[in-house]
Amino acid sequence: MWLLKEICAGIPGASGLKKPEQEITALVFDSRKVVPGCLFFAVRGTLVDGHTFIDQAITSGAVAIVCEEIPENPNPEITWIKTASASFALGLAAANFYGHPSAKLKLVGVTGTNGKTTVVTLLFKLFRDLGYKCGMLSTVENRINNEVIPATHTTPDPIALNQLLHEMVELGCDYAFMEVSSHAIVQHRITGLQFTGAMFSNITHDHLDFHKTFDEYIKAKKTFFDDLPDTAFALTNLDDRNGRVMLQNTKATQKTYGLKSMADFKAKIIENQFGGLLLNIDQHEVWFKLVGSFNAYNLLSVYAAAMLLGQDQEKVLTVLSRLSGAEGRFDYLISPNKIIGIVDYA
Repeated sequence: MWLLKEICAGIPGASGLKKPEQEITALVFDSRKVVPGCLFFAVRGTLVDGHTFIDQAITSGAVAIVCEEIPENPNPEITWIKTASASFALGLAAANFYGHPSAKLKLVGVTGTNGKTTVVTLLFKLFRDLGYKCGMLSTVENRINNEVIPATHTTPDPIALNQLLHEMVELGCDYAFMEVSSHAIVQHRITGLQFTGAMFSNITHDHLDFHKTFDEYIKAKKTFFDDLPDTAFALTNLDDRNGRVMLQNTKATQKTYGLKSMADFKAKIIENQFGGLLLNIDQHEVWFKLVGSFNAYNLLSVYAAAMLLGQDQEKVLTVLSRLSGAEGRFDYLISPNKIIGIVDYA
């Protein structure tokens, strides 16, 4: 059990706490999940404002409230913490509550419109086959080594995310690979996490129902790279017209990959057919089970990330050559009479 002052460390507006030594049982942002002794975060969502549930949270046993507006007649028995963004505070508090698990393994995040699930899945499979204990957080499923945990969002909420990372650390994971959606970046679901590396695949005109404009969508992705520490690497697709934009303000070590551009990590498609891909990657010709030029980019980015994480080139290419991609991401079957069936629900 953590003290309130420990959980609130680093949160803007949390200095001068009324009861800094108060023990906190849990962090909660859903009033239906409040338990006695918890710290409740009044997060403003896209449809619901957590401030309307503050009284309900207190009735259910919350002993401290993080909010953006304190009620007119605040309960004097409650510790009130006013901050500019309750969602930002939640990310920091969740990392504090679980002992900053992301700093105890090597966490790599993958963002972009397309390819996130395949890249994260390939990284997880690759490093498992290289002998490491690993975790994965993806749209399809979350995994801790061989254990499968159902996924409900591309990127979980900060509490669930830090809890999963904590479990990975407890089970000895060396690496964790996760999808980082633009929604998660804007909603501060990854606030408080310490990334070893960040990867950008591509960006197209999707999710404009949430971001409203394409510029806002690009800005959301770029924020992920802007916030990286100088100890991390930032790997971007130089063939995407916005690939270089991601690196403009990052403190991380900048690296690029591409099939067409003069990048740090280069590949060339030699053959592309339903039997697989023959690629020349950094002067090595390798046959892969995956098909399509989009998977050439996915494979190249995974190879580049592995190199940046200090892995052996020959071992990486050997393992990658025998891996399949993510379930439901351009899976294909060829019947005896050469009829091709494709399953893709991305």
